[in-house]
Amino acid sequence: MMIPRIKSICPLQDYMLQVCFDDGVKVLYDVKEDIRALNDFKVLETEYGLFQNAQLDSSRTCVFWNDRVDLASDTILEYGVIQ
Repeated sequence: MMIPRIKSICPLQDYMLQVCFDDGVKVLYDVKEDIRALNDFKVLETEYGLFQNAQLDSSRTCVFWNDRVDLASDTILEYGVIQ
């Protein structure tokens, strides 16, 4: 199975991430659960503006904020809510 490629990302209010995939699927992913569960993700709450600076890696299979905080596209697709 191919790793799903991301076309675009849009950080929303309340640590929600809207992700559009190449195949047209749109997913809403709640990053708050990761912030609560994973120590490295807590910086998204404590460092002002970091969450809004979500970036897409060159392979378009990963959303990242810094060298320690990232989300794989298949995780977003599996645990997100399809719109």
